[in-house]
Amino acid sequence: MTAQIVPPLTNEAREQTLLRDAIETVIVVDQDDRPLEVAGKLDVHETGQLHRAFSILVLNHQGELLLQRRADGKYHFARRWSNTCCGHPRPGESTATAAGRRLKEEFGIRVPLTECGQLVYRAEDQDSGLIEHEYLHIFHGVYAEVPDPDPSEIGAWRWIGLPVILRALRSRPHWFTPWFHLLIKRLLTEPLVGAIPRL
Repeated sequence: MTAQIVPPLTNEAREQTLLRDAIETVIVVDQDDRPLEVAGKLDVHETGQLHRAFSILVLNHQGELLLQRRADGKYHFARRWSNTCCGHPRPGESTATAAGRRLKEEFGIRVPLTECGQLVYRAEDQDSGLIEHEYLHIFHGVYAEVPDPDPSEIGAWRWIGLPVILRALRSRPHWFTPWFHLLIKRLLTEPLVGAIPRL
C-alpha cells in the first residue's frame, strides 16, 4: 500500500495543538523507571530529563507494521516516519492505559495491547534543539481495519513489511525517527522477536 496522506490542519486547530502540548505534563523517572517528579512536557524536552514514555507497534495479519509520518506541526522530529504511536502517561495514569488512550487519539483505533519490552534512549532533534530522553515501554497489537488518523499528529500513514523497512532504514536513515531505528533493531533480537508474530 502506498502512503495515505492526511489532510492538513487548519491554523486554528494547529494553535489548539500547540496549547495542548504547552500544558501537558509527564513523569520524570530514574534509570529504573521510578517516578521522581512531574514536569511540563515541553520543559523535559528542552532539558533532556529522563521521563516515562511508550511506543506502540501495530501489525496487520500479513505481518506489516502500521507506520505514521509525524505531522508537519509536531514540535520535534516533524515529518519523520515512525512506529504506529508514541506518547507519555499522565501523572496517576498507568502506562498501559495511556498507550490505549493515545492509540485511539492518534489513529482512531482500539486494539488489545501487550507490553513486550523496554529501552532507554536519548536523541536530539537538530532542527528544533529539543531532546528525547525516554524510559520507553514497548507495546504491540494487531489491527485489520482502516485507521482514522488525527491530522494534528499524523501527516501520512501506511502498512509496510519489515524487509522494505530495513532497506529504507539503510538507504534513507534521515527519513525516520531515532527511536524507530532502535525499535526495529530490537525487533530482530530478543526479547521482542518472540513476542511479535510474523516478522
